[in-house]
Amino acid sequence: MQSIDIATRSEFPPPLKVSKAPTDPELFRALMDHISDGVSVSGHDRRVLYCNTATTELSGYAAVEIVGKTCCENGQRLVGHHGRSLCGEGCLLSESLRDGAARRTKAFLIHKHGQRIPVSLSVQPIVAADGSIIGVVQIFKDQSQREAARRKVEAMERLSLIDLLTQLPNRRSLEMYLQAALLEFKVTRIAFGTLLINFDNLKNINDSFGLVNGNYALTQMARILAGAFRPTDTVGRWSGDEFLAIIPRVSMGVLNHLADRCNNSVLRDPLFDIEDRLLFLSVSVSGTMARTQDSAATLIARADELLCQSKTAGRNRVTIG
Repeated sequence: MQSIDIATRSEFPPPLKVSKAPTDPELFRALMDHISDGVSVSGHDRRVLYCNTATTELSGYAAVEIVGKTCCENGQRLVGHHGRSLCGEGCLLSESLRDGAARRTKAFLIHKHGQRIPVSLSVQPIVAADGSIIGVVQIFKDQSQREAARRKVEAMERLSLIDLLTQLPNRRSLEMYLQAALLEFKVTRIAFGTLLINFDNLKNINDSFGLVNGNYALTQMARILAGAFRPTDTVGRWSGDEFLAIIPRVSMGVLNHLADRCNNSVLRDPLFDIEDRLLFLSVSVSGTMARTQDSAATLIARADELLCQSKTAGRNRVTIG
């Protein structure tokens, strides 16, 4: 037998008890007050004739502050996602009263205490037996939980593309940038290059001064590297002690210049650890231009080989090929 969950949460209204005939207006009012969405009815002059309990709870205004007033005057003030008021020009109530068409939009309801509450709004004209439009019904659906869930998902997506320590793009993000750059290159033939940057002495800092200082040095390295490149370049953390820069619209000469600038920026910016001991940093850098037959794997493999040459030559070197 299929089981049925019985809702017992306190936020649900108590059971509706009535002693009226189904046609009694008070019954319909009681039913409206048990609906979780805000419902209000306005006449042809846009003045509110009725609003249910959910409307007052959502807006923070009492029914006496809403009924008898237009939407511009009461607690149903709405703004669009660009901050423009929806109660003046372009008022959905006015438009539906004029042409008899139903409308739906997403907006923010301005609460009595100033906060903006995301809502979906439906406006439905009320048509008399003779076909004339005599009013409208507005239905407000609170989207706060949905918006909060959406923001949480977006935050998680952002975190999945950002290295938490350095706050630079992580490997996953860099792989996406690299694939996009390769695709653009194959279509436009506009050259781009990459720089692979190895933090020479991170292991020594970790061994000599501890992981806390090693992580601090990494964050400072990320800061230095982020400032060494152009606004159109992308630099991120490729692995534990390696950074990758993707350089669009570049020549071999400019790529070499950026590699030297990256190397020199690190050399001239020593830092003090958390115990005021001076740490001297250096990097080994390799650079290569994308080739027509390259995949992401072959491009990175070539950069890796060139980086090995820089490190074999004594570190703190730039090798371009």
